[in-house]
Amino acid sequence: MLYHLFQYLQEMNVPGAGVFGYISFRAAMAAVVSLVISLLFGKRIIAFLLKKQVGETVRDLGLEGQIEKQGTPTMGGLIIIAAIVIPTLLFARLDNVYIILLLITTLWLGAIGFTDDYIKVFKKNKEGLAGRFKIVGQVGIGLIVGFTVYFHPAIKTRVEIPLEVVTQVDASLVSVIVNDDGNTTYLLDRKSPNTTIPFVKNNEFNYSSVLGLISNDLRSYTWIIYVLAVIFIITAVSNGANLTDGIDGLATGTSAIIMLTIGVFVYLSGNVMFSDYLDIMYIPNIGELTVFVAAFIGACIGFLWYNSYPAQIFMGDTGSLAIGGIIATLAILVRKELLIPVLCGVFFIETISVMMQVGYFKYTKKKLGEGKRIFLMAPLHHHYQKKGLHESKIVSRFWIVGIMLAIITVVTLKLR
Repeated sequence: MLYHLFQYLQEMNVPGAGVFGYISFRAAMAAVVSLVISLLFGKRIIAFLLKKQVGETVRDLGLEGQIEKQGTPTMGGLIIIAAIVIPTLLFARLDNVYIILLLITTLWLGAIGFTDDYIKVFKKNKEGLAGRFKIVGQVGIGLIVGFTVYFHPAIKTRVEIPLEVVTQVDASLVSVIVNDDGNTTYLLDRKSPNTTIPFVKNNEFNYSSVLGLISNDLRSYTWIIYVLAVIFIITAVSNGANLTDGIDGLATGTSAIIMLTIGVFVYLSGNVMFSDYLDIMYIPNIGELTVFVAAFIGACIGFLWYNSYPAQIFMGDTGSLAIGGIIATLAILVRKELLIPVLCGVFFIETISVMMQVGYFKYTKKKLGEGKRIFLMAPLHHHYQKKGLHESKIVSRFWIVGIMLAIITVVTLKLR
């Protein structure tokens, strides 16, 4: 909102109004406002939730310190969502398709998580929203993101082409850039479902090549493969974040680390000079998402003030489903979805630990008549709790792992 206001003021030659044209300034302001919202209003929301007795119902799983968490307010994801959405509305360009898509994703998955928490807390149903309805909701936002990215004309990449090719293509699709050294660069708009393969030279992968292995005639149906991939990624990452949200501060801190890393890719991919230097895909207008990313990081840090051990509030499904969906959507938009197993390694291993535990238990029960377990308890962070590690130490170590994975992810910019 403020961006469009200050654009008008700049046209009226109001001094200082032009500063809002800089993404870096608006991102910094979004981070500060987000932090202020989560810190100042977080305390009031906690007090309100306590008054309304919106507390967590804890099952006794034999974990140290678990019973003490009984009655701790949940639905704290409302703080995170408010601290993301409000600064984004204030400082981002609201005519940017990437911003619109992320706002829809945030509110959509936040609403699903809120419904789940509402049923648990107010309806006293520990199961919450039925799993099939969660999946339907996740598939729904996957369809929206998938179809928008694939078909929306404003979502595209630009690739450098030589001068002799310029005359052979539609002139309206070519952008001309005169560099500081006087050389001219020609960029061709490209509407294709490309992504990046990490650690590989000439690392672009086109989803149409999957169907091309069968027959080139099938390439026109690439959108089906792409949308299915998007649905899978969003569902997997949002559920992974949900599973990770099991001890104080784990999901919040891990998400902040992941988002800071994605923010680097967003900023570099949206800058024609940086993308050319690093030989990565240039994605026009995606740099605007830096504002959203900054708001997200500010929201997580502010929420961590209350969510760190001992937690005064839990984010609940309201926050965890939204956080996971946001991370997945951003990775898809910046064409780095194949890096998710590395970047979101903490989410990934938490999810895999549950799948291994459940699968092995069912297998041994069928074969041996008695179910056996690989871990003392799943997800993985509970395994370490069972081994006697304090949850604050577990969280710190998981954060360290997350930072290491983030560094490895950034290194893929040059290491191929």
